Amino acid sequence: MSELFTPPASEPSADSFYRLGPEQVLQAIESIGFACSGRQQALNSYENRVYQIGLEDGDEPLVAKFYRPARWSDAAILEEHAFTLELEELDIPAVPPLCIAGSTLHQFEGHRFALYPFMPGRTPDLENEGHIEQLGRFFGRIHAAGASRSFMHRPRLDVHSFGDEAYEYLLEQDLLPLELEASYTRLGEDLLDSIEDIMATVDARYIRLQGDAHPGNILWHGGLQRTEGSPHILDFDDARMGPAVQDLWMFLSGDSEQMEATLDTLLKGYTSFCDFDAYELRLIEPLRTLRMMHHAAWLAKRRDDPVFLDAFPWFNTQRYWEEHLLSLKEQMAALLEPPLQWQPS
Repeated sequence: MSELFTPPASEPSADSFYRLGPEQVLQAIESIGFACSGRQQALNSYENRVYQIGLEDGDEPLVAKFYRPARWSDAAILEEHAFTLELEELDIPAVPPLCIAGSTLHQFEGHRFALYPFMPGRTPDLENEGHIEQLGRFFGRIHAAGASRSFMHRPRLDVHSFGDEAYEYLLEQDLLPLELEASYTRLGEDLLDSIEDIMATVDARYIRLQGDAHPGNILWHGGLQRTEGSPHILDFDDARMGPAVQDLWMFLSGDSEQMEATLDTLLKGYTSFCDFDAYELRLIEPLRTLRMMHHAAWLAKRRDDPVFLDAFPWFNTQRYWEEHLLSLKEQMAALLEPPLQWQPS
């Protein structure tokens, strides 16, 4: 695989990113040689700005992803791109960015962006055992490749970055209603201590992950029948080093019996390509809790972004914080429950 490069970028301000408009988006695409038809559609993305771009002469549309400033370094973005290109070379159905003039990362007026082929499809059917087993095979192949080397410029999924920092940020910002702050302070400390204790008991191998593997990031492509087609993963923006189970647990839902049945099918496919350490199942509820805490802080950090104001009008309301606190209390109980069980066949 050829080495990727990008010219040095001068980061725009947050306000400039918020004001990124249709004309500027089209000018950016045309600056690297594409003739745009003027058709443009904003796609469902909150962290970055993502658009479907129509091209002249009836060519297939492109997807343009403009990166939020001050989140990832150029090196981290290129490492994400290189991982998806590596997967493509292994015939693993990720969707890597297009390499244009030797680079996958471009800039226009300080905004960094990448272009992707448009991929039509649908969400996976998580009640379909065939889909679940295919997802298992899919992530087994990704993880077999992901275990071959480490990221050098992307972070680890750990209690500090996903839990401690989120917890401290929310308290520093004085966002919680005064009457809930003491409860949140005590509960957050107890949760983080419990998570630290649990994670210390699991000697998990850290590998390169997709990092945010939920059904919304999976596109089921091809096949006219419900049982046909195959998964493609769309977004490696949160790729990082972490335990394999992080890319699996969000496909599990229901009570413990239902989750164990789904897990058995998922790992049937997964272990066809990659070994799985059953001890990592102890990490599911800690990882779920960290995700909830991290998500609350993520919303808080983006609360001045006009896109967030439109998409999450309920954030920072009394009801939001009451429900968040209740969910964390439920997680405290979940951390005490025995982990899901799985026996390799």
